[in-house]
Amino acid sequence: MSPTSMSPATKSLLEISHGQYSAGIDPNVGGSLAYWRTGHDLVRPAGKGETDPGQFGCFPLVPYSNRIRDGRFEFGGQTIQLPLNFGDHPHSIHGHGWQGAWDVVSQGPSEARLQFRHEAGDWPFSYLAEQHFCLDDDGLSIDLTVANLSDRPMPCGFGWHPYFPATPQARVEAMVDGVWLTDDEIMPTAWCELPTNWNLPKGSLVAEMASDNLFTGWDGRARIIWPEHGVGLTIRASGNLGYLVVFTPPGENFFCVEPVSHCTDAFNRTEDQAKDQGVVVLPPGGDIAAGMRLQPYSL
Repeated sequence: MSPTSMSPATKSLLEISHGQYSAGIDPNVGGSLAYWRTGHDLVRPAGKGETDPGQFGCFPLVPYSNRIRDGRFEFGGQTIQLPLNFGDHPHSIHGHGWQGAWDVVSQGPSEARLQFRHEAGDWPFSYLAEQHFCLDDDGLSIDLTVANLSDRPMPCGFGWHPYFPATPQARVEAMVDGVWLTDDEIMPTAWCELPTNWNLPKGSLVAEMASDNLFTGWDGRARIIWPEHGVGLTIRASGNLGYLVVFTPPGENFFCVEPVSHCTDAFNRTEDQAKDQGVVVLPPGGDIAAGMRLQPYSL
């Protein structure tokens, strides 16, 4: 992927539509999805004038997902220290894209393309990320490409952080083979087989999960079911998004089902372990693409 030759545009909210679907994207708030609806909201809508990406319907995770312990890791013989970017949380989280402004490089009635360019600094690699949002008859697709603009290899991870409306009977289904347990700082401690209340292959009631955990062995497909509304949503992800984070905070009006490329804190594994846990190393000039498709259906 190379930078577009178009002049970037600056807009507060991009609105696209196709048939029954409409969506809003805010390039100035992390290239985040502000709403997506068809008569009812399919992701949690952002409030008018909201500037916190954590209050939006979805934001991108680039160039890593979830947490890096203490914001520090070793790569290429260098100790990399990242700023702690989430209040008083002791770890760096979710990368740069969600907290930066994106440039609008194209927009049509049903699609929009945004870019985010990071220059080397605390993260000592330059890169270009691009998101493409598209509505069609079947729903919403979001594609992400990351290109290494540096003259040396760059470790990389990616994904999305969607927020879905919580209802008392909402359920999540996904083919996974295990889960990482965590400590009080949401850092992984041990892998285990699926507990009874997290048996995603059979379907788990969101209200009973109390999860903020990463599930392994995901086959790239998940279903969200809202029985009260008679609707469901299928998530289909590209093959390089082999992990699923499920965040179901008790008492909240949302929950998250996040397709991601690597395990939490995988950057702090050995090189071989990091690769096994999904970290990609992009060569100079190299790029990688991932995709997520969200398809509503009637029960």
